[in-house]
Amino acid sequence: MSTEMMLTIGMFGSLIISIMFGVSLAFALGAIGSISALIMWGPAGLMPIVTGVFNYMWMLLLAAVPLFVFIGVALSKSKIAEDMFEAFYLWSGRLRGGLAVGTACFAAALSAMTGNCSASTVTTGLVAIPPMRLRKYDESIIFGSIGASGTMGILIPPSLTLIVIGMMTGQSIGKLFAGGLVAGSLIVAGFVVYIVVRAYFQPELCPAIEETVTWKQKLTAFKSVILPVLIILSILGSLFFGIATPTEASSVGAIAVLICVMLRGELTWKFLKDSAYQTASITGMVLWIMFGASGFVAIYSGGGGIYFVSSLLMGLDVSPWIMIIILQLAVLVLGMFLDPFGIILLCLPIFYPVVQGLGYDPIWYGVIFNIALCIGYITPPFGYNLFYLKSLSPDTAMRDIFMSVVPFIGIMVVFLFIMMVFPSIITWLPEIMVPN
Repeated sequence: MSTEMMLTIGMFGSLIISIMFGVSLAFALGAIGSISALIMWGPAGLMPIVTGVFNYMWMLLLAAVPLFVFIGVALSKSKIAEDMFEAFYLWSGRLRGGLAVGTACFAAALSAMTGNCSASTVTTGLVAIPPMRLRKYDESIIFGSIGASGTMGILIPPSLTLIVIGMMTGQSIGKLFAGGLVAGSLIVAGFVVYIVVRAYFQPELCPAIEETVTWKQKLTAFKSVILPVLIILSILGSLFFGIATPTEASSVGAIAVLICVMLRGELTWKFLKDSAYQTASITGMVLWIMFGASGFVAIYSGGGGIYFVSSLLMGLDVSPWIMIIILQLAVLVLGMFLDPFGIILLCLPIFYPVVQGLGYDPIWYGVIFNIALCIGYITPPFGYNLFYLKSLSPDTAMRDIFMSVVPFIGIMVVFLFIMMVFPSIITWLPEIMVPN
């Protein structure tokens, strides 16, 4: 057995065991990297870990992470999200399943402001579960629509995972955002079609709104959407048209959110303190995972592990398409157990050179890689969104939550396959809107 194979088995085997025993991913990655370095090279071997961590710390692009997190936290603590949901609810009208359709669209819109799954899923659940239960919606529709649509937080820009993918690959984050916007919008449209069709054949699962909604009520509710739309446009518009970098766009978005909250009369010292505390907590978790993974990858790469796995994959006697499917399946499986940031930092250094060697478009691959992360986020047994849903409804059996997301996972897999077969679906908008 070669040294590189022993290193691969040892480091990844230790990582799996650590996670099984409940060790935090960030500290498991950092500890395994440090111990492996000491075993192979002694104390001097720790220097690559220090270098890897400092390389991340000096990246100006990393400043976008806390700012986008702040946007999501501030929105979840204000009443903007509740008013948005009310607007989607009223505009869904007497359509069967209209409330679930509104929920899916609301989660997608929230994703375009928050950039992460936890904020979009939890906020959507808090405002959407009570009215859907009040109108006798089936639990499978309630949890499936919220859980699946909530995963769009890491696909629809400003996605934090797409930022990290751009940092890892050196690709344009603006182009990744444009590709993620197309992919996310199509997947949400697939959710909407599924809900409407199922409601048509099984109306008892998601009945229509009984009360009549006047145009005056709809227009009044529409006003609540104006501020969120301005926030989205301030972020995405400045990016897509080359006006701002991702870090600058995140600053613009954070200021836009604060202005909106102030205009609504909700800007208080407690609001700022709570938002800042939660932002620091979430950002700290993300950064620790990045730092731990950078140390792990630095040692694994220094020991020849990345070259070993890349050579092993490239040496497989399979077609390029089979290779892409193998890589995607690996991400899907890891998504059931690991945080998306950990998967990106562990897998991309290995997978990206293989994809480049096969000649595939890097923007296309970055987006389909991210879609696989979304699917993993709601795939049993350990998809993160499943546990967010459980926390929102402690009395609901975990099995029922698992079953509710299965049809939505199928929809996401179908769209992933379509976008793999037809890459231009993802690449046309980046080529048109985002300057090189």
